[in-house]
Amino acid sequence: MPLVIESLVKRFGQGPAAREVVRGIDLRLRPGECFALLGPNGAGKTTTLRCALGLTEPSGGTLTLVGLPVPERARDARARVGVVPQMDSLDPDFTCAENLIVFAGYFGIPRGQIAPRVPELLAFAGLEGKENARIQDLSGGMKRRLSLARALVNRPDLLVLDEPTTGLDPQARHLIWERLRRLTAEGTTILLTTHFMDEAERLAHRLAILDQGRILVEGSPREVIAAHIEPQVVEVFGDWAGDSPATASGAAAWAARHAADYSQRCEISGETAFCYTDDAAPLLAHLAHQPGLRTLHRPANLEDVFLKLTGRELRD
Repeated sequence: MPLVIESLVKRFGQGPAAREVVRGIDLRLRPGECFALLGPNGAGKTTTLRCALGLTEPSGGTLTLVGLPVPERARDARARVGVVPQMDSLDPDFTCAENLIVFAGYFGIPRGQIAPRVPELLAFAGLEGKENARIQDLSGGMKRRLSLARALVNRPDLLVLDEPTTGLDPQARHLIWERLRRLTAEGTTILLTTHFMDEAERLAHRLAILDQGRILVEGSPREVIAAHIEPQVVEVFGDWAGDSPATASGAAAWAARHAADYSQRCEISGETAFCYTDDAAPLLAHLAHQPGLRTLHRPANLEDVFLKLTGRELRD
C-alpha cells in the first residue's frame, strides 16, 4: 500500500497543557487512486501529512509509507515520494531546466539520466520551450506547474499535493486537473489536500473530511454526498416583501416564517438561505409567489456536506 496510517495521534506540548491536534486517524491509500484529505484550517491536515512523510514525530500510532515504516525509514521512503508543497520553493537563481536537474540530484539521479527527461517533464506541465526561462519570468500558474514537474523527477509511487491549485486562474487549474488524472491513469497514487470542494469532487476516487483531529466521514465523493446531505438545494436571496412592501426584509426573514414548511433543513449564511430538501418542487412553487426573492436550484454537492459537518463559522 502507498500509505497506511493506523491510530495516528499527535500532541504538542507536555502535561496538562498538551494540545492534541490529531486524534486517532486511520487511513489506507490504494495504489493508483487519488485520495483527498479535506478539512477547515486547523483541522490537522498538515500535521497528518508531516507525520506521514516522517517530518514530524507522531505521539502514537503506526505509519507505513510506500511499504516502509515511518519515521524509522522515512528517508528511504521519501525517495519514492513526490511532494508539491503549499508554497512554491523553486530556486530563483536557476532556469526551469536547472531546477529539475538540481532537484533530481537530491535523489541521487545523475545529470546524464535526468537531462534527457527535462523536455518530457516540461511538456507534461505545459511548459514546452521553457527550458531556459528564469523563475522570475514565469506566471504563478507556470511556477505551480513547474513544481508539479519537479515532484515527478524521481518517478514517485506516491505524489503528495498540498493545495496544488490555490491562487491559480481557471485555465491553469483545469490543465493541472487533466495532468493529475493522467498520472492516476498511469498508476501513480495521489494524496491531495485542497480547500476547493469542486476540485476534490472531480479528482478524488475517495476522500476523508477531517475536523478537530478526527475523521468525520470517508468514502467516494458520490457516496459521501448521498449519505450525508439532502439531494436538492435551493438558495434563496434578495429582498422579501413579506405581507406588504413596508415590511420588506431579507431571505432570513422569509426563512424564519416559511423554510420549515418546504424543506428538511435550512441554513442562513450572510444574505442567503440554503434550503435542503428531498423534493424542491413545492418550495420552488411557493417561492414563485414571493416578490423580491431570487432563487438558485441545484443538486447538493461536496461543499454542502463539508459545511454541514464542519460548520459555516470562519476558521483562523
